[in-house]
Amino acid sequence: MRVLFAALASAGHTHPMVPLAIAARDAGHEVHFAVGEEVHAPLAAHGLRPFRPADAFYELYAEDLEPELARLRPDLVVHGWGVPGAATAARRAGVPGLWHGFGRLFPAGIGLERPAVPGPPHVDICPPSLQDPDFLAAADRLELRPVPFTGPPAPPGWHVRRTSRPLVYLTLGTAFGTAELLTTAVKGLAALDAHVVVATGRVRPGDLGDVPDNVTVHAWVPQADLLPHVDVVVHHGGSGTTLGALAVGAPQLLLPRGADQFANADAVRAAGAGLRLLPDEVTPEGVAEHVRTLLRDGGHADAARAVAEEIARMPSPDEVARRLPEHAERG
Repeated sequence: MRVLFAALASAGHTHPMVPLAIAARDAGHEVHFAVGEEVHAPLAAHGLRPFRPADAFYELYAEDLEPELARLRPDLVVHGWGVPGAATAARRAGVPGLWHGFGRLFPAGIGLERPAVPGPPHVDICPPSLQDPDFLAAADRLELRPVPFTGPPAPPGWHVRRTSRPLVYLTLGTAFGTAELLTTAVKGLAALDAHVVVATGRVRPGDLGDVPDNVTVHAWVPQADLLPHVDVVVHHGGSGTTLGALAVGAPQLLLPRGADQFANADAVRAAGAGLRLLPDEVTPEGVAEHVRTLLRDGGHADAARAVAEEIARMPSPDEVARRLPEHAERG
């Protein structure tokens, strides 16, 4: 069977789809990946045949994909939530399609078109306890365990350095981080008796200035390797980091800035697995106080571990890949 995956050209949209694409390849299917060149390297490294349709860079439109559907003649199209044009192209071509989510169904008004429900089935990587209740009630869902995919190899000399002190991980992702917010968070975290690992993303590490000895700053870290060792994650509320922390049972402090981050923060807080600071509430003292609470209060860790157990019970990428021919036949 030939399967075409399609996504927005960003880590937050492409990486959640990679585990299923790899599993489909391992199951013997021919896999192609339509996406802008920004994320081609890690896809090519896993044999997923990435290509840029037409003149697409970030977004994909139906007109970009239609010639490729005629060329490849796939049996199934797996299209990310961020590329409704790919769903339109598949429908016009009479090719069965599956939506592929990147987390909790995002709220309206964040700059993405929400997928139609009911409609094609959704590969849903969000644990049901955190998923939007209306989406759970109305959508045709194919549950898939969220599996982290970090893309590039670890930087030279990278290793997780555990000490007797708690390990706190700070990241603001690749789109919303600023030197000001990172500096504020670092100042608060540095006051704790903890080892703090910071991934600066789009901010240059040097922009944070001198940091205390208990703070280690990197431009990027292999998050999937680090998360199983952390005691608390402080982050922006992006879906990938939110699910990654939940999967290892780590409590979280969320500092949402935009997009779906506020909804993710609300869901994590409602589950008892973390705390939240809104933009006008973020101070060094507030960050330190909230992380200190997460380190001392076992209730948040217990709630996070309960969600981790729920995630572990979700079907693996290999299990879902074995069901893909059923969805091709349904078309």
